[in-house]
Amino acid sequence: MVAGLLALSLVGAACANDEDTSASDTGATEPAPGGEVDCATVEFGCVEVASGEPIQVGTLLSITGDTASLGLDSQAGAELAVDYLDGAFDGTMGQVLGHDIEWQHEDDGCSAEGGQAGGTALSTNESLVAVVGTSCSSSALGVADKILGDLGIPLISPSNTAPTLTDPTAHNPFYLRIAHNDRIQGAIVAEFVYNELGLMSAATIQDESPYTAGLAAAFKENFETLGGTITGQEQINSGDKDFKATLNSLAPGNPEAVYAPDFNPACALIAKQAADILPDATLLGSDGCLATDFLDIAGSAAGGFWASSPDVTAFQEGEFYTDEFLPAYKEAVGTEPTSVFHLHAFDSANVIFNAIEQVAIENEDGSLSIPRMALKDALFATEGFAGATGTITCLDTGDCASAVTIGLYEAPNWPVEGGEGDGAPTYSATKSLADVA
Repeated sequence: MVAGLLALSLVGAACANDEDTSASDTGATEPAPGGEVDCATVEFGCVEVASGEPIQVGTLLSITGDTASLGLDSQAGAELAVDYLDGAFDGTMGQVLGHDIEWQHEDDGCSAEGGQAGGTALSTNESLVAVVGTSCSSSALGVADKILGDLGIPLISPSNTAPTLTDPTAHNPFYLRIAHNDRIQGAIVAEFVYNELGLMSAATIQDESPYTAGLAAAFKENFETLGGTITGQEQINSGDKDFKATLNSLAPGNPEAVYAPDFNPACALIAKQAADILPDATLLGSDGCLATDFLDIAGSAAGGFWASSPDVTAFQEGEFYTDEFLPAYKEAVGTEPTSVFHLHAFDSANVIFNAIEQVAIENEDGSLSIPRMALKDALFATEGFAGATGTITCLDTGDCASAVTIGLYEAPNWPVEGGEGDGAPTYSATKSLADVA
């Protein structure tokens, strides 16, 4: 089935400029007739793209600092989507409705402050159509999602996974994500620890971000439901370097597992420092840990550390990822992927391009008028889109990953630059939001 879906995604991308491509090919809504939109009165107006001028799309990703391997990995995936608009990774950028794509790249800093600064920088561009981002949930939640949403600019993330972002009580109406919801990831990690590793007790370490809070909460809820015991819960500051006090506070509970789904370098430093304080505990993290940085920082302490993330082998069922995408990525970046969300960013960009094709008004002089509200509505109406990561159907709350396959990887056998072995997960499971609490 996955092979078939990937094949359909190739067809959809290759036909991006084909006037005969219909909405039924992608599952999106029918194009809005130009006469039904009055750009002078419709809410948020229209983005006007002059004849011969590019369509401007932004990225807001963590591209500097400690988490740059996460954001640069996604930025490469988004840029490769433009390369593939003509149906091949050949270095010649494709077009959407006869217009080039021009990127405005901003840094989210993997923080609320970074989301504020980067979102503000993007918001000053009146020609910006949509944004791929953010990398980190803390950069989006109540910050970039609000700054951009208040202007009618959709924000679609390849790697935000905090449950709060798509909770009906907090969801911004212009926010979507291709990444999974950590209600799923937390449940799968808990099942792995309890059922596969046979560990009955665990402790958690989270930082101040909504990403780690969501994962720790989902893990705790599911682990206890299975019959496990949580012996301790600690919160750290992601900017700290010394976590010995935190680890020592957990030691009296003798947890068999410690789940620390933090970002690097904190995650890697916890692994190093736990070796002396909790030598018998099994250490685990999630996709914030699973990056090249972890392997570099943790060194020998990386061995035996488990991390969950999207199961990249699920993308390898067809020929597209291994035979086309990865070679193009290596050519563009010069290394293997440094994180696991590059293909999610590829899909995020393609969903945006598809929605533009559905709603843009093609004027007689070659210009485009892109109604902002119609574009948002088309994004949320995406249904059955054959993406490279799987079938994409967007819910009203912005979750677009229909079913998610999460893998557990034991370091150093990780599917990133610096990893060893075949990069395949030891364990994986597939769930949808309907399968978890």
